[in-house]
Amino acid sequence: MPEFDVRICRTTHIGASPGRVYSSLWNTDFDYWGITRALYAFRTLPSLPLAPLETWRRFRKEFGRQRFTLEDMLAEGFTLLGEQPNEELLLGTVGRFWLARGELNATSPTSFREHSPPGTAKAAMNFTVGPSSAGITELRTETRVLCADLPTKRRFIAYWRLIKPFSGLIRNEMLTAVRSAAESIEFPNPQSATTRL
Repeated sequence: MPEFDVRICRTTHIGASPGRVYSSLWNTDFDYWGITRALYAFRTLPSLPLAPLETWRRFRKEFGRQRFTLEDMLAEGFTLLGEQPNEELLLGTVGRFWLARGELNATSPTSFREHSPPGTAKAAMNFTVGPSSAGITELRTETRVLCADLPTKRRFIAYWRLIKPFSGLIRNEMLTAVRSAAESIEFPNPQSATTRL
């Protein structure tokens, strides 16, 4: 997504091979400190005055979540747009991220390249893995968001100013979880990483 309205990047360095890091990326629970689970739960609360029962149901579901993995992201509105095993994967979604529900819509690699419907924005999130120095691997994630039209951009930018620090915390937590898993001797063999296209 060469054009975008906002972007956020985070990087970490891991004492493990790129293959092991990539396998960890697919298998790790990102909710390492509990921040991701808490933030996803609290983002449901703005809808409390309009739909109290539904909001509390969604709050309890998010707060009681046991794991948050790449597979969970794919099950909840993200699409795998592309993958180069042991090097990079790219996820995408289209929706109204500034609303309490998020309203993530299913997409495909082909439709994601098309212009988003009015009133929505699309987000692309990648993870790249590569050698940094002897025995050290760099894991990097970048998210880009492009709004469909000017009114949507205004709404999203206002929302982004509020949540950007928390978005950064989620990404830091993801990378920390992967680093911990990849550097653990108990983690499964990195050869288990497979293509998921």
